[in-house]
Amino acid sequence: QVQLVESGGGLVQAGGSLRLSCAASGRTFSTCSMGWFRQAPGKEREFVAGISSSGRSTSYTDSLKGRFTISRDNAKKMVFPQMNSLKPEDTAVYYCAADSRTPGIGRNNYDYWGQGTQVTVSS
Repeated sequence: QVQLVESGGGLVQAGGSLRLSCAASGRTFSTCSMGWFRQAPGKEREFVAGISSSGRSTSYTDSLKGRFTISRDNAKKMVFPQMNSLKPEDTAVYYCAADSRTPGIGRNNYDYWGQGTQVTVSS
């Protein structure tokens, strides 16, 4: 069992930066790949970024490449998405998720989810 808690969301002006964090509990964290998703009102949930259990591999959705980076600290059981050059269309609830079953970085098989944190980007 893995429990996830997101934080770091808030209000930021367009062009600004924000660092989110996900704190995890459970001894299996270091074996889980981690993903971040977002969902805006009226839109489907979409994959944002992912990182392998070792932290050696990362994956980003095409629209966010070059603006988002993701890292993890397995000793602290935390994941840190860094968001730069934010745009109003980045406004959404962002979710942290853990995948305990799929090797590498998956997009559809996450089995543990946080409660979400709101990110609002003003014009």
